[in-house]
Parts: sequence; structure tokens; C-alpha cells
Amino acid sequence: MTGLKIGYARVSTVGQDLTAQRDGLAALGVEAARVYVDHGLTGTSRVRPGLREALAACRTGDTLVVTKLDRLARSLPDARDIVEELTGCGVRLQLGGSVHDPTDPVGRLLFNVLAMVAEFEADLIRARTREGMAVARAAGKLRGRKPKLTPGREALMVDLHRTGQKNPSDLAELFGVGRSTVYRALQRAGADVPAPDGSATAPPRASERAGRARPRAAGARGTTVGGPASARAGRGAAHAGRP
Repeated sequence: MTGLKIGYARVSTVGQDLTAQRDGLAALGVEAARVYVDHGLTGTSRVRPGLREALAACRTGDTLVVTKLDRLARSLPDARDIVEELTGCGVRLQLGGSVHDPTDPVGRLLFNVLAMVAEFEADLIRARTREGMAVARAAGKLRGRKPKLTPGREALMVDLHRTGQKNPSDLAELFGVGRSTVYRALQRAGADVPAPDGSATAPPRASERAGRARPRAAGARGTTVGGPASARAGRGAAHAGRP
């Protein structure tokens, strides 16, 4: 009995399209219902639900089909592990129009070269991304996450609070932000607001805690000093009562 062809396709970003890979798999004889995909996931990680489903769907005698090796993995160790897993289950791997033969020395060499090229390309992409971010940061174009409130909206929020029209909870709902964002904005404006957890006052400072701790320590020492005196008085009373 001829095994089935299981297809796998992947793109790294959500903006990319899988149509070309789906068409390529269809041309290689894979039915559309047997194609498993990962959309927006990198090939440098094996933690991919589509890949997991594709491997789970393969049975002995089946063939896992990908249009290119870099769609399956962009890491040489991962590529080797997947091939070993497939070979151990009696499943073949088809890369484009050719079926990989793990017993052929030339085939293994070609497979390792392709996997190394895929890993090298992934490293280049990461390096170029880091360089682009460094250039953008130096030019002042990359300044981290945008603030949730524009200066105008933050000023309006402060005014609504100062005039007593809205409390922090109402402001959070009105401006579509969290209460912590509201409290930070009000504190930057110098408003007297309670702590974000709803308590009326902020936690006491260390000096205040130490000041409150001193009377307790003095009381403790008084108890220690008074202890022997009380004991001596008790013993004196006991001796006085003896015949």
C-alpha cells in the first residue's frame, strides 16, 4: 500500500503569504487537506504547532513534503533531529522534487550543506535586524514603546482629576488605560493621589518604621529588667511568710 504525502509550510511573519508554498506542495502531489502550516513562526525553534501536527500525522510508509529545507528548519541540529525522528518511524522526507535518502553519503552531505545554509541565512537575518535597530536608535527613530497617552490627553486627564469631575477608576475607563497608568500620570503632575492598590496612604518609610519600633524595643528591655526585680520581690515575700 502506497503511503500518504503530508505537507508542511511555514512563514516567519504574519504579513507573509503561504500561497506559493501551498501551490508548490499541490504540484508535488500533496492534497490540500493534508497540508499543515505555521504562520508567523521562526524556523529556528522546533516549538511550532503546525510542525508538531505534521509529524504526528505521519505514519510508516508516508512522506513528509516541504518545498525547501529552510521551511522545515533553520538549524542544523533541528534538521538532523527531525530526519532521525522521521527515519526511525519509517517516514521519508521529500525536499522539493527529490526524496532525501539518509543512507546515501552524498545525500547526507547535501542535506547537511542545505541545513547549514539555512542556519547561516537565519544568522544573517538576525545580524541585519540588530544593525538596523542600532542605526535607527542612533538616528533617534527607535525610542522604545510609544506612550499610552499623548501629552494632550494626559493634560486633560489631570484637569479632570483636579476639578473633581473624575476619579482614577473613571479616568482609566474613559481613556482606555490601566489604573497604574492613570496614577503615574497624576503623580507626574504633582497630584496628591492614593497608592495604586487603593490604600489611602503610601507605605511608611524605613525611618518611620524604625521610629515606631524603638518604643517596642524599650518596652521589651523594661520587661527584661523588671523581670528579675519582680522575682526577687516574690522570693522576699515567700521568705517573710515562712515560720
